[in-house]
Amino acid sequence: MSNFRTESDSMGTLNVPADALYKAQTQRAINNFTISSLTMPQQFIIALAYIKQAAAIVNFKLGHLDKTKANAIDHACQEIIDGKHYEHFPVDIFQTGSGTSSNMNANEVIASLASKHANQAIHPNDDVNMGQSSNDVIPTAIALSSAISVDKKLLPALANLADALEQKKADIGHIVKTGRTHLMDAMPITFEQTLSAWQSQVKHAASGIEHALMRVCELAQGGTAVGTGINADPQFAALFATQLTEKVGIQFTPSDNFFYNIGSQDAIVALSGQLKVYAVAQMKIANDLRWMNSGPLAGLSEIELEALQPGSSIMPGKVNPVIPEAAAMVSAQVIGNDATITVAGQAGNFELNVMLPVIAYNILQSTEILANSAQALADKAIASFKVNQTQIDKALTKNPILVTALNPVIGYEKAAKIAKQAYQQAQPIIDIAEQETDLSRSELEALLNPAKLTQGGLT
Repeated sequence: MSNFRTESDSMGTLNVPADALYKAQTQRAINNFTISSLTMPQQFIIALAYIKQAAAIVNFKLGHLDKTKANAIDHACQEIIDGKHYEHFPVDIFQTGSGTSSNMNANEVIASLASKHANQAIHPNDDVNMGQSSNDVIPTAIALSSAISVDKKLLPALANLADALEQKKADIGHIVKTGRTHLMDAMPITFEQTLSAWQSQVKHAASGIEHALMRVCELAQGGTAVGTGINADPQFAALFATQLTEKVGIQFTPSDNFFYNIGSQDAIVALSGQLKVYAVAQMKIANDLRWMNSGPLAGLSEIELEALQPGSSIMPGKVNPVIPEAAAMVSAQVIGNDATITVAGQAGNFELNVMLPVIAYNILQSTEILANSAQALADKAIASFKVNQTQIDKALTKNPILVTALNPVIGYEKAAKIAKQAYQQAQPIIDIAEQETDLSRSELEALLNPAKLTQGGLT
């Protein structure tokens, strides 16, 4: 028992590890929620520290908290923001649906640290949690941590991916390749056109994420228990948002309806939906890269992705498209996370959503892994793949679908007959067309020029 100390709360006493910064309420949560090995992400814990820090400063400015306590809480929170003490936040994500256990975990850890700094007792509820409730703190922490993760990491990663695609367009955009629909040969396109489609997907997804983030930055803080703002100074919400904006560097405002922010998580559901849009785009890009890289002998082999590691434990020399595969798995995970967030978003029973911790965990995981996979896709796939010009030209010259350009000249039926004959004889379409039409070789060369055909219009 020398490794434990006794702590008490409104429900009685219990043993807590002697070196733990948390107190009784956290220990009760540890005892009650032995559900998984998953704990709240560090980004979320840092967001809680930002909230407690801003609240202490505002409560001091409003005359509700003395300077010594406010400074001590400020100092304790900054240590957590700087990455310290994360091991003292062990509460399972599958806990009380309001996240009260995580809020009290933060209150207790910060109170312990602040008490040491101030050399006086600082209470987790009365001081650290002053003017707050778990019911507005946890939604605010979800919004804050999501906003930081999106603004500081995901959007820059998507911008980097768009830039990598822009650079690749400049490098190889002029090269003409066989287009494909239904995975079958179609009219030719340029690499610039292929890459521009991917780039548009990335940019449109980023735009959607930015738009959704605007609503996320309208905070619940100040609504306290049910949205009425009981026990919070009427000036608290506005001053809190201003303080947080100055500290974090992202524009936050108080919600115009705290009941909305506490009873629902619609803004996060919308953000998750936009993350899913990018996840779908990333899956498409990853799969296109895998197909184009397939081979090197029995596949398309249009490009060669950078060789990063051995691809098989039994087949020597095999190299696999590992970055696109990892990106595709991330996309699958994010789509699943969105389903979880959607279901959890429906759990707004009357004045409080009661699946907040699992929403927090999933939205932050989605943001983090999308940012990391977008960065990897840009740096280790898009930027470094090489074009197999010989293979591209071989397929392009024999592509019977080029005959589509002759439709306005010889008609669909005649063109279809020529295409089938070219397929059967494995001959370039121009050779068959020269045999079966009155068009000269020079006329056919002009009509069937793959580069010209990528420009659209009438022949």
